[in-house]
Amino acid sequence: MTRFEQARYIQDEERYEPLLSEKDSTTVDVDGPLPDDLTRDDLTMPEISEPELARHYTRLSEMTYGVDNGPYPLGSCTMKYNPSFTEDVAADPSGFVHPDRPDETVQGNLELMYTLQRYLAKIGGMEAVTLQPPAGAAGEFTGIMITRAYHEYHGEDQRDEVIVPDTAHGTNFASAAMGGYEVIEIPSSDDGRVHLDALEDALSENTAALMLTNPNTLGLFEKDIVEVADMIHDAGALLYYDGANLNALLGRARPGDMGFDIMHYNVHKTFATPHGGGGPGAGPVGVCSDLAEFLPNPQVCKDGDEYTTCEPEHTIGKVHGFQGNWLVLIKAFAYIARLGDEGLRDTGAKAVLNANYLGEQLDIDIPFRPFHHEFVASGDRDATDFAKRMLDYGVHPPTTKFPHIVKDALMTEPTESENRHSLDRLASAFNDVMGDSDEELAGAPNYASAGRVDQTKAAKDLILSWQDLDAE
Repeated sequence: MTRFEQARYIQDEERYEPLLSEKDSTTVDVDGPLPDDLTRDDLTMPEISEPELARHYTRLSEMTYGVDNGPYPLGSCTMKYNPSFTEDVAADPSGFVHPDRPDETVQGNLELMYTLQRYLAKIGGMEAVTLQPPAGAAGEFTGIMITRAYHEYHGEDQRDEVIVPDTAHGTNFASAAMGGYEVIEIPSSDDGRVHLDALEDALSENTAALMLTNPNTLGLFEKDIVEVADMIHDAGALLYYDGANLNALLGRARPGDMGFDIMHYNVHKTFATPHGGGGPGAGPVGVCSDLAEFLPNPQVCKDGDEYTTCEPEHTIGKVHGFQGNWLVLIKAFAYIARLGDEGLRDTGAKAVLNANYLGEQLDIDIPFRPFHHEFVASGDRDATDFAKRMLDYGVHPPTTKFPHIVKDALMTEPTESENRHSLDRLASAFNDVMGDSDEELAGAPNYASAGRVDQTKAAKDLILSWQDLDAE
């Protein structure tokens, strides 16, 4: 059965029992202990058996695409397979503790957190790490708050600008602006990397930091990173590392050794915990020795053989409850401990190998090379139409129209968790879409559970609950 036939089969209602929303329903009286204003008067529900309920959810799962179905090559978002053994570790009841329990009663938990802090510090080349931020963007904002506290402590309140390259993640601009900084965008050079002359022109006594990821969003390694770091530090500013692309460097290079002062870790991208957009996330932040005293409070510390919590001298305060999203951090710890040094090094190698293998199979222009863990292709077709058509071939499309310096960008990251068969399947879909007509692209997707939606309306007119549906 071809991918087209499978998609048609899944959507063919005559072959399946209907969804619950398609069944005849009965009005049920709601009678319970809750106040009337918290209950629905006329709750309409279908009369079903347990097998019907199971089939309903099974069919819904078949109508939805995820990493358990196939490759998910969203460039920079790094949606990779999350191994189930980490879920088992996080589900161990011994880890279920109240966050306000005294330190002496949770020594095992504190030991795990302390060890994870040291793991992350070693991997990033940092001196100290906080586990508190609940997502990557929250980690960025925490780093910006540390930047502000550092400059204010040294009496340099005039530093009110943060430099961001035009290829940076959108959250970099947002985090700097939310932190009260003026964002100075600089253009990339012709080779897609930091434009040293543009950086020099942007630097001043008002510069607080440069936010950068390496490799950058084009998948290119910033070969002048040592010179960039020297320029930033000579200007009295800090160098911030966006950890989105750390999986390309694992075991081979460390941001701290390149001259970065602050970094956040996207544990869902690098260490295979669920992506923050799909539930609780985690965005730990690492800093160099000069910034350790500005980390959030409290930190997990070790005093002899005892683990405890301590307060950094010039802390920016608490940025999240307890020590972050505890169960997510357990998963990151389990993943790192399971792989070890050699396993993490191999992960980085496979991330780069898979991206380059896939890139070589495509009949599409990739304007910036040599790339590492991801690449940005340009199919000379409308990127949105291209992506929608890929859905018809049974695969998830890449990130589209970013970074903006590539026309109709198709930002692709297969991740290290995919095998050659999956990569060949992705390449076939890319190349087949390149051969389709403009009419076929414009009408896609034809076999997905939903067609195109009004994205502006969907963002502005959210339907989040049954009350919203009733309002319709």
